[in-house]
Amino acid sequence: MAPLRVLELYSGIGGMHCGLAESAVPAEVVAAVDVNTTANEVYKYNFPKTPLWAKTIEGITLKEFDALDFDMILMSPPCQPFTRIGLQGDVSDPRAKSFLYILDILPRLKKLPSYILLENVKGFESSVARENLIKTLQTCGYHYQEFLLSPTCIGIPNSRLRYFLIAKLQKEQFAFQVTNQILEGFPACDTMSSFESPCSVTVKSLGGNIETDVNQQNAISHPQCNPIPHSDGTFLYKLETAEELERKQSQNNDSSTQMLEEFLEKNEEKDMSQFFLPPKSLLRYALILDIVQTTSRRSTCFTKGYGHYVEGTGSVLQTATDIEISSAYESLETLNDEEKLAKLSTLKLRYFTPKEIANLHGFPLQFGFPEKITTKQQYRLLGNSLNVHIVAKLITVLLQSR
Repeated sequence: MAPLRVLELYSGIGGMHCGLAESAVPAEVVAAVDVNTTANEVYKYNFPKTPLWAKTIEGITLKEFDALDFDMILMSPPCQPFTRIGLQGDVSDPRAKSFLYILDILPRLKKLPSYILLENVKGFESSVARENLIKTLQTCGYHYQEFLLSPTCIGIPNSRLRYFLIAKLQKEQFAFQVTNQILEGFPACDTMSSFESPCSVTVKSLGGNIETDVNQQNAISHPQCNPIPHSDGTFLYKLETAEELERKQSQNNDSSTQMLEEFLEKNEEKDMSQFFLPPKSLLRYALILDIVQTTSRRSTCFTKGYGHYVEGTGSVLQTATDIEISSAYESLETLNDEEKLAKLSTLKLRYFTPKEIANLHGFPLQFGFPEKITTKQQYRLLGNSLNVHIVAKLITVLLQSR
C-alpha cells in the first residue's frame, strides 16, 4: 500500500502530524498550512522535511489544492468563533472565513480525499459552521461520525474536552456502526454495534470543568470568600461547591487514570524557580487556584493564558509533600497579608512547565521548541494545541474497515 498523502491544515505546532506518526499509518504530509509565524517556527524545528506553507488557506487556489493530490485532510480550524466563553460569532466571525472556504473548495476538488479528521472546541457541535460541514460532507458522499472526547477517556489525568469528526467516502465502510449521536468514547471496531467508552464521566460532567473555570473567573469579585468546612473535615475553597470537591476526589480515586507524577520533568538539575507562583499571585488568587499534587489523577484544561494569567487557565502543582492543602487554608481569612503569604508558601505551588503540558498532551519525548521561543510563547502554543494520543486513536479508527 502506497503511503497516504496527507494535507495538514491549521497545522500549528504539529499536533496532528504527531498523531499521524503515532498511529503508525504509512503516510506523508505533503503540505502543512498555517499563518502563525511562531507556531511555524516550532513546526519547522520538529518537521524540517515537511513542506510548510506560511499563507492563508483562502489564498490557496483550487489548482494548487488539486496539485497536492492528497488522500486525507487533518484540520483544526480556529476555535474562537465557537468557544462557549467567547462571543460565539460562528460563521459571521472573520476567523471562520478560511473554514468556509474549505467547505466551498471540497466539492470542487478533482479528487475528493478519502479521509477527513477535524478537531475543535466543545460548542462547535451546535454551530452553524458544523451544520454547513455536515451538509457538505453529505453532498460529497461521506460517512461521518462525531465525538466529544477528553484525554481522561484514555487514562491521561487532564480534562480537555474537544469535538472531533472523522469522515470517509462511502465507497469504504467504517469498521463500526455509525450513529447520528455524538459519541463520548471510542468505537469498539471488533464488535461492530457496540462502543467502548472508558470515560467514567458523562459529557455533562466533563463540561463541568468549564463551569469551574467560569467560577474561577468570577472569584476576584468575591474576595470575602472564606474556606468552608466540609462534612469529612476537608475544606472547600476557591468558591468550590461540595459537588465539585466530590468530583475531584472521585477523579483522584480512579485507578484507571495515571498519576500526574508520570508526566512531570525528572531532571533535578533544571532550575524550576521561574515556575513558582509569585507572592502577588498567591495572595490575590489563593481562593481560586485549582491545586493538584504529584499523586493526583486529574488536572484542568491548560489554556493559552497559562503561566501569564491565573484565573481559569489550568491547575497548579503543589510540590511540598509534607503538608496538607487544608492546613494552609484553614483560618486564612484571619491573617494579615504577610502571615497569609507565609502559610500559602508552605505548599510550594508552581506552574506546570511547558514540557510537562506537552507530555500531558501526548507529544513525543523528542518534541521540542527552538531556543528563541519564550516560555510564554510555549504556553500559548500548547494552549492552542490538542491531544496527540486521541488524534492517533481516531486516525486508526478512521482507517479501519469492515
